[in-house]
Amino acid sequence: MLFLLSPAKALDYDTPPHLATHSQPLFKRQSAELIDVLKTRSPQDISSLMKLSDALAGLNVARYQAWSPQFTAKNAKQAVLAFNGDVYEGLNAKTLSEAQLGWAQDHVCILSGLYGVLRPLDWMQPYRLEMGTALATERGKNLYQFWGTQIADYLNARAAADTSPVIVNLASEEYFKSVDRKALKPRVVTCVFEEFRGDKYKIISFMAKRARGLMVRYAVQHQLVSVKALEGFDAEGYRFEPGVSGVDRLVFRRRQGD
Repeated sequence: MLFLLSPAKALDYDTPPHLATHSQPLFKRQSAELIDVLKTRSPQDISSLMKLSDALAGLNVARYQAWSPQFTAKNAKQAVLAFNGDVYEGLNAKTLSEAQLGWAQDHVCILSGLYGVLRPLDWMQPYRLEMGTALATERGKNLYQFWGTQIADYLNARAAADTSPVIVNLASEEYFKSVDRKALKPRVVTCVFEEFRGDKYKIISFMAKRARGLMVRYAVQHQLVSVKALEGFDAEGYRFEPGVSGVDRLVFRRRQGD
């Protein structure tokens, strides 16, 4: 199985990585193409394009200017350790062993507007480029058109080694849209996380994000290789609910205090 995650806006390049093992990103040529376009934009352009404050726009313009096709320990960090949002707090990769992160390297893919697909240990230079950004390039009017079928083609190649290839979608809708479903061959299973609020269960965004990271951590710790094994996920009070789940839609619920 391959687990898909979204990236995070928040980054941590201050904490030194607890391991030296790394890999090079797979789509550096495409990333360089996008950086070349971004380098032509002013802070005002970036602020408008990405709906950022002036300070954040200036920070990211500086990042684009500093970006280099040569990835080193000085300018980059392993992606799973650099991302620092709700998903990655749930995953808590800095507490995983080198062997566990090695398993993650073989089973987890992080979708990215700039890098296309990142493996957990791929070196990543800091950036901000949401997949939904309407950045026009020679390939089209937005990043979905820029990436086209490239991400799906890569996932097909990765999954081809499995006898029963499965993609476990733990990415947001914005990011999963970058995977061309017509081109994608493996079965897709989506995990949904709901909280009991008032008198019904509902998806609470930041809790669902954390739960996605928890699910990947659970998969890494138990080295899960089947969809059935996902049903055992029970971190932080979640339970699988077969009555509201489907073959390709697994629903996990929890009540506060359970």
